[in-house]
Amino acid sequence: MIVNSRAKPGQTRQPALIRPFAALRPLPQHAAEVAAPPYDVVAAAEARAQVVGKPWSFLHVSRPEIDLAEHVDPYDPAVYARGAENFIRMQNAGVLKRDEAPYYYVYRLIHGEHCQTGLAATVAVQAYRENRVRRHELTVPTKESDRARHIDTLDAQTGPALLAYRASPGIDELLGSAARDAPELDFCADDGVRHSLWVVRDRQQIAVLSNEFEALDKLYIADGHHRSAAASTVAGWRGGGAAGGVGDESHAYFLAVMFPDRQLRILDYNRAVADLHGLSTQEFLAAVSKTFKIEPQSGAVRPQHRRQFGMYLGGTWYRLSFLKGDAALGDDPVARLDVALLGTHLLEPLLGIRDPRRDRRIEFMGGVRGLDALQQRVDCGEMAVAFSLYPTTIGELFAVADAGLLMPPKSTWFEPKLADGLLSHVLD
Repeated sequence: MIVNSRAKPGQTRQPALIRPFAALRPLPQHAAEVAAPPYDVVAAAEARAQVVGKPWSFLHVSRPEIDLAEHVDPYDPAVYARGAENFIRMQNAGVLKRDEAPYYYVYRLIHGEHCQTGLAATVAVQAYRENRVRRHELTVPTKESDRARHIDTLDAQTGPALLAYRASPGIDELLGSAARDAPELDFCADDGVRHSLWVVRDRQQIAVLSNEFEALDKLYIADGHHRSAAASTVAGWRGGGAAGGVGDESHAYFLAVMFPDRQLRILDYNRAVADLHGLSTQEFLAAVSKTFKIEPQSGAVRPQHRRQFGMYLGGTWYRLSFLKGDAALGDDPVARLDVALLGTHLLEPLLGIRDPRRDRRIEFMGGVRGLDALQQRVDCGEMAVAFSLYPTTIGELFAVADAGLLMPPKSTWFEPKLADGLLSHVLD
């Protein structure tokens, strides 16, 4: 068993926090045509449109329902079977090839002026279960089951979780050194994000990186709660129940790319609601004014700091400022989040949104789509009111996770996104 060097004499030895793996990845000439957006950020109709003329798009693997009739249930066994068939086809055609030995991979994302460099590795399921890999949101059982069935049918984890760690100068230096030469994969995706990948083959470099990450107290799931939970589920299936998957088998580790906190970029995650819950526009504005200062604006409102919100209603943008001080929110790190504040003081009491996870009257829109798209949802008549928020910070995410609490749904939108298809973890 791979062991944790921090274990003391007499203690049970734990699996290493991270370890290298032999990635299944596209040949350089195929990388751009294989790379696909994460399976969970595109609707089926969008995915169908994106793969037209693209037989090697990884969406054929991650969203295989797009290759079946539209009426087929996305959770039908035939969907997972088609995904496995497409996965094997890409390997047989030489589009995907597995590395000959376990390595680490340096993965860099560049979007405009933003650059982030992380390490792709596999992370111990046991660390996830023991909260050394910390989470901040609930998973939806149907979505978790979907990914678990996908992993189990393909015998591979085909999309990495995005993890964060508190920045370490030592790790920064190691990753910078590993990315000094020309990358093995380097291309610009359709959305303008540049993806670059370096392979760390040197055994000494691998050992040093392993030790540096082992010294970290914890990792945090930034994006990929369903992927992580599904990997844990499959480890249980293959290891003999819920407690299984704690050894050095491939299924006892899940695929992730880890980035330092100061490099991650979180965008706003905005909301729109379909109706005013029986209130007229004037009644609603009067009710909002009891808790927020309301200022009409001549254009779209992008909040400039915490406790400030934009609201689009009846063709007009308003700036909302929370009237109560932070003391009114207490010390609870969840209650102090702007997304929670909006929910507690406006969405729930005034618009009746008590369970945003299940209420079909509310819609969430990542900030990458812009405020114009948010406004259009109201102008087209499908939504009655929309709200723009100041982005949640990585420090707020850490505080919630460290307290063992959960954020409201759709609190963070990380951008740029990792691509599916560039690295897959095969379960031997």
